[in-house]
Amino acid sequence: MSRSHISSHIDINIEELFEHSPTMSNTIALYPLSNFTFSTKEAQPEEDPSVSARLQRLQNNYEDFGMRRTVEGILVVHDHGHPHILMLQIANAFFKLPGDYLKPGEDDIEGLKRRLDERLAPPVESKQFNASHGVDNEWEIGDCLAQWWRPNFETFMYPFVPAHITKPKECKKLFLVQMPERKVLAVPKNMKLLAIPLFELYDNAARYGPQLSAIPHLLSRYNFIYQ
Repeated sequence: MSRSHISSHIDINIEELFEHSPTMSNTIALYPLSNFTFSTKEAQPEEDPSVSARLQRLQNNYEDFGMRRTVEGILVVHDHGHPHILMLQIANAFFKLPGDYLKPGEDDIEGLKRRLDERLAPPVESKQFNASHGVDNEWEIGDCLAQWWRPNFETFMYPFVPAHITKPKECKKLFLVQMPERKVLAVPKNMKLLAIPLFELYDNAARYGPQLSAIPHLLSRYNFIYQ
């Protein structure tokens, strides 16, 4: 049998494959980056001037409240038919997902909505936007895609709890955030909000670190429909 004849038998319509595959039942609509309105708001300085200061505060809080619970959102849009993740860049240096640690006893979903509002919602007193911009759209929090664990008061986090660790110091959960058709996002003046394509994140831990570079793997379970 010729190679061309073989090819004709394995030519598969990708959309039909997603439609009939039980493992790819999660279909999500992605809206173009150009649909979203971006503005700025007052700067939000980092709580800690250095990594060591952050870890020291983590240790202090652990002694008072126990394990820190952190939530972050994976906000997905598309540009030219390819998924992009909205990430904050701080001091033109490192990248992070929007979100932060929770209050003691706070619900994961409600806490993430609060943190997303703090970071990206327009100021309440802002008059330059209206409902047509999607300013009133609430955050739609989807699946929890990953959990990362900090076993000690160190920078390293793992997607599992090491066997010898009985009291991890932090648990970070990453949630899919399904973006609406339109929304206003207000970015603190000391930060940038960048749309990073999946192909840039993939296998690029050297630039983005292990958590962010794993996002393409986390999203591979979904079938994206580009609106």
